Amino acid sequence: MGIKEDVYYEGGPHIGDLIINVLIGLTVVGLPLTVGAIVRALWLRYRITDRRVTLTGGWRGRDRTDVIYSEIVKVVKVPRGIGMWGDMVLTLRNGSRLEMRAVPKFRETYDYILERIAAKNPNFTGTVNN
Repeated sequence: MGIKEDVYYEGGPHIGDLIINVLIGLTVVGLPLTVGAIVRALWLRYRITDRRVTLTGGWRGRDRTDVIYSEIVKVVKVPRGIGMWGDMVLTLRNGSRLEMRAVPKFRETYDYILERIAAKNPNFTGTVNN
């Protein structure tokens, strides 16, 4: 039996990201953006719990990345889509970065992640708030 986790968010990227990029894809220049948005919509899934952040993605959703909050040293958020969704970058202790694109309710998610990090590490000050 596994450890009990309370799920804060489980799902894919914001649908607005797909809609806007499909509209941009009506031009030849926007085709790569459209393909990226379609791949994200089909196979990218986020799962944010009280213990970790999990991203499942890659080709046909076969790659999985789990990050526990004690490994995160910096969080950056960038609003997109008229502030309806946004991107987040989690910088880890080993220097690697985990990008989360088109996160729905990204401001609330950002605050939730910061609360979890602060609970694991009271000295945490590695935030950049945009």
